[in-house]
Amino acid sequence: MQNQQPKTEAAISAVVTPAPPAPNKARVFVILGALVLAGLAIGGRMYWRATNFVETENAYVAGHVHPISTRIAGVVTKVLVDDNQWVREGDVIAELDPADQRIRLEQIHAQIAQVEQQMLQADAQTAQARASASAATAQVAQSEAQALRTRQDAERFGQLYNTQMKAVAKSELDAAVAARTSAAADVVAKKDAAQAAQAQVGAAQSAREVLKAQVKVLQAQAKDAEQQLSYNRIVAPVAGRLGKRSVEVGARVQPGQQLAAIVEDKVWVTANFKETQLAGLKPGQEVEVTIDALPGEKLKTKLDSFSPASGNQFALLPADNATGNFTKIVQRVPVKLTFADADLKRLAGRLAPGMSAVVEVDLRQAR
Repeated sequence: MQNQQPKTEAAISAVVTPAPPAPNKARVFVILGALVLAGLAIGGRMYWRATNFVETENAYVAGHVHPISTRIAGVVTKVLVDDNQWVREGDVIAELDPADQRIRLEQIHAQIAQVEQQMLQADAQTAQARASASAATAQVAQSEAQALRTRQDAERFGQLYNTQMKAVAKSELDAAVAARTSAAADVVAKKDAAQAAQAQVGAAQSAREVLKAQVKVLQAQAKDAEQQLSYNRIVAPVAGRLGKRSVEVGARVQPGQQLAAIVEDKVWVTANFKETQLAGLKPGQEVEVTIDALPGEKLKTKLDSFSPASGNQFALLPADNATGNFTKIVQRVPVKLTFADADLKRLAGRLAPGMSAVVEVDLRQAR
């Protein structure tokens, strides 16, 4: 009995004595307060950035990509460049077999020489026709003189033989009249011959003019053949790095077939901003660009210009909004950002068209 009494008193005191407050409630309040403050800080920062900054990840490096193609058909005999090689404007990329163009050029030169010989023959024929025309003109003068003499004889015999006087025989008068008629006919014939001779002169000159025009045509063809011969050397149109090379020795290429491409080092960034982000953007603003291929490198660019239309308008199949199931979609407008010349020179060969970028604009510049 004496041993059970202390145990009962201890149990009663344990039930009557209140337990100390749990420390977890204060900790919860502290955590909740910290979360609220963090949320306010994050929300405030997001609002501040949304008010003062505009950014997009829909941005890519762009540049001039020049396709290289051949103007004539031929077989490739030499390829003088390698992939990713730097080339200067005018450097020879490849050469084609020039045999066909050389043969055609030689044929045209031979035709020119042949026509020039024909022109010499035409000149000789013209000179001969002129001589014949001069002789015919002289014969006309001679015939006219003969006709004049016979006409005078006929008149004189006519005066000597009439109804009142028979000084000459009738046969002599008849002979004089016949000679006059014959001389007149001869004059007409000689004049016709002279006109025919003059016509031959004109025909010979016309033939020479035709040959002269033919020479000009052949000379133009020769010039075109020389131009075609020069096209056997495929040269770089601009300076840059060579890529997408698909030409090999022995391949037969066709006109317009792309053989390679040249990419210039002068690149820029095309950032596709939402149309709702354009209100605070202006040409000349400084824009911070981060290239995914260059982590940690923040480049300063300048807002150059805006696209004249949204990207949807330049699509192959633009959306037709004149339908019953229209849904408004925020459009994106390409914006061109240009690098500084110093950055282009420093990062030459590192900035390639097609690389992804992140663009951020501080709108406080406009204000």
